[in-house]
Amino acid sequence: MSRSRRRSPRLAFAGLLFAVALTVAAPAAAQTDSTTTTTTTGVPGAPAGSPGPGSAATILPDGKATIPAGAPYAVVRAIQAANRIHTRTYVWGGGHRGFRSKGYDCSGAVSYVLHAAGLLSTPLVSGQLAWWGTPGPGSWVTVFANKTHTYMVVAGLRYDTSPRGESINQGRGPRWRFTVRTGAGFAVRHYAGL
Repeated sequence: MSRSRRRSPRLAFAGLLFAVALTVAAPAAAQTDSTTTTTTTGVPGAPAGSPGPGSAATILPDGKATIPAGAPYAVVRAIQAANRIHTRTYVWGGGHRGFRSKGYDCSGAVSYVLHAAGLLSTPLVSGQLAWWGTPGPGSWVTVFANKTHTYMVVAGLRYDTSPRGESINQGRGPRWRFTVRTGAGFAVRHYAGL
């Protein structure tokens, strides 16, 4: 047998391995948008594809969030409101006497955004937000609350006054955050239909 014929089975096997790798990788690549959306939402148990492929918001260089194409009107309003106050300072009790404030605490910021979206009529404190809406994660808007802290995920992005888990120091105060939180220890709530 010549030397070239001995390599032929090895090349055929290598080609077969390459073909199998492509077959396995293709479905995974097709799922990238949905998987990424679910991962970046930080919403444990979120409905698959929520908010759908290609519809997650992103953070711009100035710290504001984009509005995804096809987002419901309430979500558009929520993102616009969060963008308006995204650089305000953290003020304990801020946003509780009224929705407009020089600074916001966690529940004041979440209340401000929910109010702008038409989902809340009066500011609530963290413990009250743990009972707001309906239990479980939403497709577009999810509120995480306990008696001491609250934050929300809107169109796949975390909006939080706490920099917990952040590698980029944006400070305290209402900000779109680059990392997700597990939601452990928080009541998970949403507005029906969102």
